[in-house]
Amino acid sequence: MGACMALCSLASCASCLCGSAPCLLCGCCPSSNNSTITRLVFSLFLLMGTMVSVIMILPGMETELRKIPGFCQGGASITGIDNLADCDVLVGYKSVYRMCFAMTCFFFLFCLIMICVRSSKDPRAAIQNGFWFFKFLILVGITVGAFFIPDGTFPTVWFYFGLVGSFIFIIIQLILLIDFAHSWNKVWVGNGEDSDNKCWYAGLLTFTLLFYTLAFAAVVLFYVYYTQPDDCTEHKVFISLNLIFCIIISVVSILPKIQEAQPHSGLLQASLISLYTMYVTWSALTNNPNRKCNPSLLSLLSNVSTTEPSGDGTQDHVQLWDAQSIVGLVIFLFCTIYASIRSSSNTQVNKLMQTEEGRGSGGEGVVGEDGIRRALDNEEEGVTYNYSFFHFHLCLASLYIMMTLTNWYQPDTSTQAMQSTMPAVWVKMCSSWLGLGLYLWTLIAPLVFPERDFN
Repeated sequence: MGACMALCSLASCASCLCGSAPCLLCGCCPSSNNSTITRLVFSLFLLMGTMVSVIMILPGMETELRKIPGFCQGGASITGIDNLADCDVLVGYKSVYRMCFAMTCFFFLFCLIMICVRSSKDPRAAIQNGFWFFKFLILVGITVGAFFIPDGTFPTVWFYFGLVGSFIFIIIQLILLIDFAHSWNKVWVGNGEDSDNKCWYAGLLTFTLLFYTLAFAAVVLFYVYYTQPDDCTEHKVFISLNLIFCIIISVVSILPKIQEAQPHSGLLQASLISLYTMYVTWSALTNNPNRKCNPSLLSLLSNVSTTEPSGDGTQDHVQLWDAQSIVGLVIFLFCTIYASIRSSSNTQVNKLMQTEEGRGSGGEGVVGEDGIRRALDNEEEGVTYNYSFFHFHLCLASLYIMMTLTNWYQPDTSTQAMQSTMPAVWVKMCSSWLGLGLYLWTLIAPLVFPERDFN
């Protein structure tokens, strides 16, 4: 699907911007469902905003902007008119905050508009699946307005919005990973049973061992680099607890009772969840303001230089772009794309993600009266996903991107810098514990409620 989107010409897309979502991509990917393409286009909006944020936070961007004559305030003017652009707002964490504020408002607006849409026969479904040019204009308008927000308390207040939203989004990411691992295991085991080819089982075993090896290696590195013999008690507790919890879910996933109730549960899912939990743990440890317990792992493993923190613990925007931010972006991109094309058979995950079972993928293109092949409208009887929840998910994703790109540092309005804070550490750790609890629930729910159908 992504390759098809890349091959579409800009001219053909521009001619359909006021039409429906299928019109945007029908010439390239006709055998697709209306619901899938709509989610992909909205996700594309989010990815475009993410790309802009990444560009504006790159080190040296402010220097490049100031080289443009007559652009930045305080720079050389070639027109005799005062320069209007505040380049301090257009780069660094300030630009990321404003760009993500605009995307959050955009998706929250559609979250409210799409409440209780039941099928594509609802007039609001046409808004969801079409009028892309006007949606783009709305997003651009909100973005421009966001850059006129005065600093004041905006960065501090929006930081706490980002903490709460990112907390929820980390859990959603874990749910998507649970669903992905479940589907992966089911497909490969099914292929192995149908073809009697042992390579499928060997593949599952290989990836399971790989994930567990990486998770265990991460634990060792955490103890080596993020703990001290006479200090860093919180880190020791966090690492040990998550290690114990990962062992528990791994053991529970292969218990005979669980296997009987959940035939497709296994160590593949548990290993992937364990690896993701270790990533969240690493991300939390890197936000500890105690520099003795939080060295720069990137500088230890590579030749990349980082700016030293000042005496008060604050850090400039160069340090915002580090290893855990890059890993977080990769996971975010995977989960965003997967959320746009997923069609799960996992009943519990569908309930958590507000989607329907086995719907929304693999449609048959239809030919309209004008001879143009269009995507199938597979939502005439009922929507395949909750429109409002999908936009709420993208709203949270915008906040998560903001926190990831700024490394979860809190703005300091007095020094115009960023600093690590313990609230970010606790938010990440609590989200990892809640996520592990959700995965454990997907395992034991059929035993707790045997009268319900969890197949």
